[in-house]
Amino acid sequence: MAECGCSGPQKTFDGMSATYKRRLWLVIVINAVMFFVEMTAGQLAGSQALQADALDFLGDSLTYGISLAAIGASITVRTNAALFKAFTLLAMGLWVAGSTLWRVFYIGVPTAEIMGMIGFLALAANLASVFLLVKYKDGDANVRSVWLCSRNDAIGNVAVMIAALAVWGTATGWPDLIVAGIMAALFLSSAWQILTQALAEKRSIS
Repeated sequence: MAECGCSGPQKTFDGMSATYKRRLWLVIVINAVMFFVEMTAGQLAGSQALQADALDFLGDSLTYGISLAAIGASITVRTNAALFKAFTLLAMGLWVAGSTLWRVFYIGVPTAEIMGMIGFLALAANLASVFLLVKYKDGDANVRSVWLCSRNDAIGNVAVMIAALAVWGTATGWPDLIVAGIMAALFLSSAWQILTQALAEKRSIS
């Protein structure tokens, strides 16, 4: 069963597969392209939720790249990679939280039509990523984290589209800010979980 990178049924897939690596490269490219598309659209539409989701695409591109590089590496390398992922998510979460708080005191109504259109495009991109990775959803922690990020991102895109509909229906920017705030909280929560686990693993090998 060479394609799964395992020599027997009991071994968990660890990412050692040429097909998996090619698919992961494709997912990285999809996320990088969508970062530029969604960040530009978010600025044009005045949408914090779109810009927060764009940062999520950027973060995914970086973390997927790190996951790709860490395949087959030692536990020390994987731990340091996890710490980098945690600090990246922490920085993004703080930026989104800070900019969202600023918008609370300077509220403009974002363009709901652009939010909805780009949100749908982002959802399609994340569903494509999910399709590419679903075969490998039950791998080790490094592999599974990639799958979970893609799956959760698709859910996040649905939230952005709901925010767009709510902005259109209420003619206020509050739904956009609420979704951006929720995404900031998810960034910070993920950063904390990764940071604590990575530090615990670092202590165990020191």
